[in-house]
Amino acid sequence: MADPMTQSAQISSSQGLADGQNSVAAKDSKMSDSFLSSSPVSLIQSSQVKDLVHWRDPKKSGVVFGLSLLTLLSLAAFSVISVISYLLLALLCVTISFRIYKSVVQAVQKSNDGHPFKALMEKDVSIPPETFHKHVDVSLTYINRFLKQMSKLFLVEDLIDSLKLAVVMWLLTYVGAVFNGITILILADILLFAVPPFYEKNKTQIDRYMEIARTQVNTTMAKLQEKLPGAIKRTKAE
Repeated sequence: MADPMTQSAQISSSQGLADGQNSVAAKDSKMSDSFLSSSPVSLIQSSQVKDLVHWRDPKKSGVVFGLSLLTLLSLAAFSVISVISYLLLALLCVTISFRIYKSVVQAVQKSNDGHPFKALMEKDVSIPPETFHKHVDVSLTYINRFLKQMSKLFLVEDLIDSLKLAVVMWLLTYVGAVFNGITILILADILLFAVPPFYEKNKTQIDRYMEIARTQVNTTMAKLQEKLPGAIKRTKAE
């Protein structure tokens, strides 16, 4: 029979190990939740972005769409340095003009209202270290997952997925021959604000055609997988 002290030590060790594993699991789960809540997909699916692209408030959506499109068109015509310089110069012109205007008004009215931007100047614009570290950790998680996925694709862990990537890259060579990066961003901006309202009005028909296309793609991929040798067929754990 084992010594009671030995049994107690073993139980304490097992409990400590279990607590450590639970702590690591909780930390991973928390990091995963934080990653999902901060990922680009989560940002796109946020209610504010949905309201913008679905034109719930036409005035607000029009302003955002107009400014984003104007910025991209400016980048297509001028260099990034020129666009940033002109934007900052325009902002300075507005603030300096308003500052001079308020000073003249105060001098004429003999008032002592103080600096017109005093309320804004007193606001704390510094980034808290906790917030900075949180976003760095989330970004690092995202980067690590991306690198891991790229490693799987380029080292051909799954032949089908690697072939899909090869096809996409091959198609992008033709896209790159016709459009540059700014042109693609301009088209993406236009589609971002044009497709959601169109889809919302024709949801039933689009979903039906998308289901037909998805079925055809799945059927084609299944036939291709059946023709592959058994050693390189896709195998996924259920």
